Amino acid sequence: MDVARMLLCLFSVLVSEKFLVAAFSQSLVSDFTFTLPAGRKECFFQTMKKDASLEIEYQVLDGAGLDVDFSLSSPTGHVLYSEHRKSDGVYTVETEDGDYMFCFDNSFSAVSEKIIFFELLMDNMEQEGEEPEDWKEYVHGTDMLDMKLEDIMDTINSVKARLGKSLQIQTVLKAFEARDRNLQESNYDRVNMWSMTNMLVMMLVTGVQVYLIRALFEDKRHART
Repeated sequence: MDVARMLLCLFSVLVSEKFLVAAFSQSLVSDFTFTLPAGRKECFFQTMKKDASLEIEYQVLDGAGLDVDFSLSSPTGHVLYSEHRKSDGVYTVETEDGDYMFCFDNSFSAVSEKIIFFELLMDNMEQEGEEPEDWKEYVHGTDMLDMKLEDIMDTINSVKARLGKSLQIQTVLKAFEARDRNLQESNYDRVNMWSMTNMLVMMLVTGVQVYLIRALFEDKRHART
């Protein structure tokens, strides 16, 4: 396949901004990191459409126990998922029209706040009644090309889907890395604290032992005059 002709084909396919929006707007990804205070509950809402898909993944990045209560409710108020004191989770639902509510509850903790990361992946979120643009009308002279534009389109969509999945995986791995780093830093502080405590105890015991040994050899008899 001639490289110049392939580039011409790709350029012809990508000339339309409307085509790009129609081809690449079916999946939406968003993520958020927030601090959940002790004894508090925070809820979030996501508007979904019928026959779409909603995937929620969360991680507790920092906080004593690295756990939180989680619940996901449908627009009618039906509780779809309810988990207690979990450090992470992934949930997928086929949606209907309305607002889905998902909550993180830290009310069981009276002291420790939690840092929580969550990510939303929404598929098939195109507007009802919207038809994808017929991209073929923007391309001319396709009969002169050896490679079918459909094949190029499939390749572009495949690359886009793989890149989107890679980005999602990288975001999740960053959340894991942040949680592990916070855990290591917490363990490091604990090790330092107990090391200092043990050192102080050893110094105190050493001083007491020296005092007791010296007391054993002191002559407590008083000279008579």
